[in-house]
Amino acid sequence: MPAQNKDEGGWKKFIWNSETKEFLGRTGSSWSKILLFYLVFYGFLAGIFIGTIQVLLLTLSDLKPTWQDRVAPPGLSHHPRSEKSEMAFSQDHIETYLEYTKSIREFLSQYDSEKQEDGMQFEDCGEQPQDFKNRGDLESDIGVRKACRFSRTWLGPCSGIEDRHFGFDTGKPCLIVKLNRIVNFRPKPPTSNETVPEEAKHKVQPNVIPMFCTNKREEDAGKLGEVKYYGIGEGFPLQYYPYYGKKLHGHYLQPLVAIQFVNLTRNEDIRIECKVYGENIYYNDKDRYQGRFDVKISIKS
Repeated sequence: MPAQNKDEGGWKKFIWNSETKEFLGRTGSSWSKILLFYLVFYGFLAGIFIGTIQVLLLTLSDLKPTWQDRVAPPGLSHHPRSEKSEMAFSQDHIETYLEYTKSIREFLSQYDSEKQEDGMQFEDCGEQPQDFKNRGDLESDIGVRKACRFSRTWLGPCSGIEDRHFGFDTGKPCLIVKLNRIVNFRPKPPTSNETVPEEAKHKVQPNVIPMFCTNKREEDAGKLGEVKYYGIGEGFPLQYYPYYGKKLHGHYLQPLVAIQFVNLTRNEDIRIECKVYGENIYYNDKDRYQGRFDVKISIKS
């Protein structure tokens, strides 16, 4: 008979040694001790991890984010959104602006009147600028808060109700502008005209965060033409603030401002900057949407 392979016998004996009753080099008692050690060790680590998470959760609120570091308050944005904030179209060719009008139409659909009929969720807050609408402290036990209705009709020819093309078909494009939602944020109107440029001082009025658009580049001076503003007070009225967050204000609709450029110079790339002004509204050169935005518009003949 052939001799037994020593290596084969060696690894078989390592797996189970019938003489010493060892499995993989350890006796049953040794395996019990090491398994108990690792059970206690990893159980201790799991306990530290779970305890740390529980302590962290105690510092968080279901109603308001503890930390906010994405966009400093407040961000100003607009519809339609476009790649690199550049819009080029021809009023005679619908396919060149169809995506723009579709974007506005989809955004404004949430402001349809039939979606604001529920009296348990919405209330009328007036068509004129008013002071903040106090609905209790954020942490109070009042529960879900009502939101102010916002009618699309206040956006005039930019509402999309009568003009489904939002002025693009006549070379008078509209933009729909909003302040981004920030839980419990109360924007403060400018208390002094010194913080507002000379050309925008006429926009300052009580209970409104004013907005003003102008050419961003000096070489575009005179090419922008007339800019019309639509909305309550042609700005952001205070009665729509504060916002109480998704849990308490999931149906909330922020106020909108529509701007319409009625006589932009044709066949020119015009860079336009729009800014809002307030005591607690700031700007940052590194963030193009903090309290402002800019967009390039070109209308081709």
